[in-house]
Amino acid sequence: MENTTVKTVAQKKVNLSMKQYGMVLALIAVYLIFAVITGGKNLAPMTVNNIIMQNGYVIILAVGMLLCVLTGNVDLGVGSVVATCGAVAGTLIVDFGVSSPLAMLASLAVGALFGAFVGFFVSKLEIPPFIVTLATMLMGRGLCYVILQAQTKGPLPADYIWVSTGFLPTIKLGVAADGTGGVDLICLLVAAVIAVLVVLSDVRSVAVAKKNGLPTVHTWQLAVKDIVIIGIEGFFFYKLGKYNGIPILLILVAVVVGIYHFITTQTVAGRQIYAMGGNAKAARLSGINTQKVFFWVYANMGLLCGLAGIVLSARNASATPKAGDGFEMDAIASCYIGGAATSGGVGTIIGAVVGAFIMGILNIGMSLAGFDTNVQKIVKGAVLLGAVTIDLVSKRKKG
Repeated sequence: MENTTVKTVAQKKVNLSMKQYGMVLALIAVYLIFAVITGGKNLAPMTVNNIIMQNGYVIILAVGMLLCVLTGNVDLGVGSVVATCGAVAGTLIVDFGVSSPLAMLASLAVGALFGAFVGFFVSKLEIPPFIVTLATMLMGRGLCYVILQAQTKGPLPADYIWVSTGFLPTIKLGVAADGTGGVDLICLLVAAVIAVLVVLSDVRSVAVAKKNGLPTVHTWQLAVKDIVIIGIEGFFFYKLGKYNGIPILLILVAVVVGIYHFITTQTVAGRQIYAMGGNAKAARLSGINTQKVFFWVYANMGLLCGLAGIVLSARNASATPKAGDGFEMDAIASCYIGGAATSGGVGTIIGAVVGAFIMGILNIGMSLAGFDTNVQKIVKGAVLLGAVTIDLVSKRKKG
């Protein structure tokens, strides 16, 4: 009887692992589909680089949005706040001659103030987040137009746009006699280090599981998973190495993802967010200060909006009144496509990042294939609806 119980637990662990990496398989499938549709255009080094350049701010917003989604809510105002933060930075530089670092700090401060504003009404006055963030969507967009006076502010200086357009120095290998071709050694080294870390992570997790008498995933399954992950990151960094090397934006995004992955998986604050999403009333009765959690979650969302505003305005080399239009939908969709539950309490930072990449691949793939912008919206809406439907239907079957 005891052996049967252990076997059942082990099988559940395997099923959870398969579900956890299902979105990675979906990411590969979407990428390969568009490789066929576009005739391989999305496999080009420049296109792979553009996936980062054009979607870095979406990933940043998706990371912050996930924390909101985990509480069972969303933030509808992020697009407008991003635009306002970029407008502040652009206006300070162009009209007042403020240095780029100070303008960036101002952008972050404005984003944090927006977040604190939302957090106050949500946590202290207990106004539904949907209403408060809907208000900030309208207020932020109006404020952006007021700051910019409905004009584009630019061009922004080189040290500002470097955040979104700069690259690490490269060491090219295999360069042709005419100076073309070759691959960046630094990209290859980074890919190798990541591959080693992936394998060591699994070795460590298996060792810990055995030490505590817990069931472990079959070795062949771990091997297949590692081969897939290493293959993806190896392809990604090889293509970057064939272009201009590692973008500065990729490093920034990696730091943000790493910090918030650590917060959600290794800290008390992260566990409190999951507890609130699972059952807010029970979390409150267990001693969690839900008001404090709500406040810092939305204040944090505002701060990341400030960062996204810097990234977006740097990529455009200017601040525009219509910047950030629809970003809230991309961020929310990234979370749900990445496996977050609509009711809250379920979701991961890595899942949100995978969801953001799927959205980015869809955007670039459809553009390369010549899809009309209206058709692109239909496809993205269908993908979002499908992801949420799958989540809800699977829950009903379990129930």
